[in-house]
Amino acid sequence: MHASQDPDELVTDGNTLRVRGRGALHQVDALGEFAFTPAFSMPVRLFLEAKFNQGRCGLEIVRNAHGVLHDVNENFMAHAGRRPRQRYQYAYALFSTSGFTPDAQKYAVAHQISLVDMSGASFAWLLGTIGTTAWTLEQAQGGLRTSTAFPVTWLRTELRKKLGTWTASPSLLSSAVPTDDRFRAEAAAAISDFADALRRNGGAELLLGFPSAPFILPLAVNDHLAFTSYADAQPDHAVRIRRRGTGGSAEWTLSPLGQEGAYELAFKLPEQVEDWISDVEEKERRRTVEVKEQFLSTITIYRMNRGGVRAYQLRYEPSSLSRS
Repeated sequence: MHASQDPDELVTDGNTLRVRGRGALHQVDALGEFAFTPAFSMPVRLFLEAKFNQGRCGLEIVRNAHGVLHDVNENFMAHAGRRPRQRYQYAYALFSTSGFTPDAQKYAVAHQISLVDMSGASFAWLLGTIGTTAWTLEQAQGGLRTSTAFPVTWLRTELRKKLGTWTASPSLLSSAVPTDDRFRAEAAAAISDFADALRRNGGAELLLGFPSAPFILPLAVNDHLAFTSYADAQPDHAVRIRRRGTGGSAEWTLSPLGQEGAYELAFKLPEQVEDWISDVEEKERRRTVEVKEQFLSTITIYRMNRGGVRAYQLRYEPSSLSRS
């Protein structure tokens, strides 16, 4: 998004987008707006922050997200005689390639911060591609003739142009173009290679599932056409859920009941849930069933499809229990 799209709540500070809070302006990695408004809610905007660290994200990162969310959701005042002003409900999602610490998970659940753990095997190809691209850009920066700051805004703009995801006016594209010709050429090549890698894996997709639980599920699908063709024909269908592995290494898979080969979605549950399941070996199977029945009985997925929004409901039936 860009400040020109909402001057009341968004501010462009240099080449950085900021959102007005009650007490401060807040920088954001990415800000999106849902294509539909949920029932009994205001239009929803989502702060998205991504962390690619060796260690797990800690409490301080989630605490900062809560502070930002609290401040921007309180930034509203009604003034007599003024035109009506649109209001939004802001939400926050933190993506981490290395997971989250137990304290961070507990705090996030308490304050409705969505955590997306991408440390599972299903995302290995993506994380490897990101790591290679980051290393290439770091090497290119090392060859700069001056000790200038890394041009993050330019990099994001170029990537969005390559992927065709820039939604604002072309005149608002970042003007902070690196002056070093060699760096610019090497960085542009790395960005192009990264975009090509995403296209080569165009069948893969990350879906967000919303279960009856205080967390969301990042669902990895390696063939999104297989999923959508099945789900479009049967938007409400029963599924089979399996758990592979134990503890923090456990990964779950989900497929349509009776037609398991039609598609497969893979996801991870919060580590604190996995720790509880695996805590007592003789109770592990029963606790797995409890989690499925309590938290995964119904999973709703929203997806843009041919210009509209489709809602799919995946229902777990206890008779589908299977443990790999």
